[in-house]
Amino acid sequence: MPVELSNKYACIIPSCPLVASCLTGFLSFLFPEATKSLRRLCAVFNIFSLVIAMFVSFALFWRQAATHSIQQYLWARIPKSDFRLKIGLLVDPLTLVMSILVTTVGISVMVYSDSYMCHDQGYARFHAYLSLFTASMLGLVLSPNLIQIYVFRELVGACSYLLIGFWFARSSAANACQKAFVTNRIGDFGLLLGVSGIYWITGSFEIYELCDRFLELTSNGVINPIFANTIALLLFLGPVAKSAQFPLHVWLPDAMEGPTPISALIHAATMVAAGIFFIARIFNLISMLPPTMFTISWVGGVTTLSGATLAIAQKDLKKGLAYSTMSQLGYMVPASGIGASQSALFHLITHAYSKALSFLGSGSVIHSMEKVVGYSPAKSQNIFLMGGLRRSMPITGITFLSGTLSLCGIPPLSCFWSKDQIITESWLHSPYLGLIASTTAGLTAFYTSRIYLLTFEGSFRANQINYIDFDTSPPSEYTISSWGGAQSEPLTRQIRNNFTPTTDMVREQVAEVTNFVTVPTSERDRFHEGTIQAYSEQNLLYPQESNFFMASPLIILAIPTFFGGLIGIDSAQRGVGLNLLLDWLISISSFSVANKHFEKLAETLVNSLPSLSLSLIGLSISLKVYGQINKPADVKISEKLRDGKIVNTFLFLAKDWSTSRGYIDYYYNIYFVRGIILIGKLILHFDQWVVDGFINGTGVSNSFGGETIRHIKNGRIPQYLFGLIIGTVSSVSLVVDFPIPPLP
Repeated sequence: MPVELSNKYACIIPSCPLVASCLTGFLSFLFPEATKSLRRLCAVFNIFSLVIAMFVSFALFWRQAATHSIQQYLWARIPKSDFRLKIGLLVDPLTLVMSILVTTVGISVMVYSDSYMCHDQGYARFHAYLSLFTASMLGLVLSPNLIQIYVFRELVGACSYLLIGFWFARSSAANACQKAFVTNRIGDFGLLLGVSGIYWITGSFEIYELCDRFLELTSNGVINPIFANTIALLLFLGPVAKSAQFPLHVWLPDAMEGPTPISALIHAATMVAAGIFFIARIFNLISMLPPTMFTISWVGGVTTLSGATLAIAQKDLKKGLAYSTMSQLGYMVPASGIGASQSALFHLITHAYSKALSFLGSGSVIHSMEKVVGYSPAKSQNIFLMGGLRRSMPITGITFLSGTLSLCGIPPLSCFWSKDQIITESWLHSPYLGLIASTTAGLTAFYTSRIYLLTFEGSFRANQINYIDFDTSPPSEYTISSWGGAQSEPLTRQIRNNFTPTTDMVREQVAEVTNFVTVPTSERDRFHEGTIQAYSEQNLLYPQESNFFMASPLIILAIPTFFGGLIGIDSAQRGVGLNLLLDWLISISSFSVANKHFEKLAETLVNSLPSLSLSLIGLSISLKVYGQINKPADVKISEKLRDGKIVNTFLFLAKDWSTSRGYIDYYYNIYFVRGIILIGKLILHFDQWVVDGFINGTGVSNSFGGETIRHIKNGRIPQYLFGLIIGTVSSVSLVVDFPIPPLP
């Protein structure tokens, strides 16, 4: 592949998924019946197009690694004017790494979606949206100027709106996509102002050109520092919304209303990654402005700690992972704010694969739980109804555990290396940021391991007795329902006995599980006539392992989750490079060289002991609290931790804070949503009574005047002559001064 043609080959990367999306969309719109019969072919076509983009990304990456060149392929969009806009492609290391990330994660999600969405009526539409989503993100990372970045960011936001609200018949999904869209419009409006301001200062939209001009103008003292920082903060407002930073993070947990594959794509490689990518792209510009860097670092610091605290007591599996994403993105933003942008990008990549693995694993669990508890997100995503799934779903359990340990920061998994770099840089820059980063590391280990333990360890809790239904039929026709209501049938089989045949014991154990079941007094005597029988193991429904097309992406994503961090560690210094793992593999034949690399790795691990110890403490506490949970009552006891008043109070406050989403949505609703609604109503009344009143009054007056004239102008000549005489006499009387005789 000639070097001079590499830019032309880069055009293929966003074009392949874009063409696939357009063809699938047109086919679904024009030939809906034919699309239903060819929908698997549409899925294969979309996957194959993204595979081509992935191979081109890898080929250009290896070419760039060999040549170390930065190339642009541009053409003038408006050639004959003072305002010249060039559009095209930018190929540099950041672009190619991000394109590899987007394509690899996108392929895993598409293969996974083939089985996850196979029964959905919008199967072909879903794949068209997926391809458009990846094409938008690939176009964004390949953009050489701010205008293209802004356009593709808007397209990414539109795709997220379509995919979060994919099941638009559900009111919760419709509200969630609107919330995500409106929240991101706030950030994009600030970004638009920032783009306009930076063009006014530098006269250019080209990223490399405007950074050089801005540096020159700043060093010469031409730019007002306050104005320059204002422009930079407006540019930063875009990533605040896209990457769910405080206080514009409120859309992220609601985005879980979309299908789980979309959650994986949003949280790993597309929407939230777009904000971090943009910060890295304009890092040379914002690094010249210390107040902006200070603000960025503390916005990220507040986000990482608040995201971790909000995830502590979440019951919804996907929302717990969503707040985890918010916290991990918070690590990346302060790393950029303190100047460690390479560490932020390193963590973006390692976190992407770990989080994609966790979300796809959660989708596998939810997909299986729906067969047991029904198609209700409140039940199928409730981790308190799960448990023991590692035995029935071993592939999902093991791969999910690898993603969990990576997010916890346990070596040698990928997130450990990148997170440790950020924590070290934070301590070197500010002890307060270092304390926040270290505390968050312990909290991350606690809540991520909590999610795993409640989901995969212990015993399966959804089939435990929680409801006894009585009717007027004989005692042998007692019915018993599982937690989710997926099955309910007469107890006519000879099965094992879970409870003693006494009324009080049955009431006590059932109430312990549910806290809301009561046994009618009139029916108590029936318990004394026989025993209460429960379902045997073979008659209960249990989640089963997902099929090959859902399990294989989990296995593939587990590989970079295990080894991806080693690629990013520099063997000479703790920076971002591609040396340690590659050099280690090359030097396997030489024992002395391999031993040297091993010693450097051991030194890195020793230096990481403080942050690692915090992660192990959080993991140990989670094992102590949630390690032996076998029934819902145990969950409640573990949640309360009846060890003492201090612990009890702390856990109550933490749980209330987490389940209430930090009260942020509550105050937003009071001060912003209600305020905007009130302003809207005032404008409506102003429009109805003032604007419409003036317009309607004008119309009524014209109508009244017309009616009056219509009665006067009736076409009768005598009346016209009479009016003429009256008018003439009146006019003459006003002009001529007649003498008035004196009174006698």
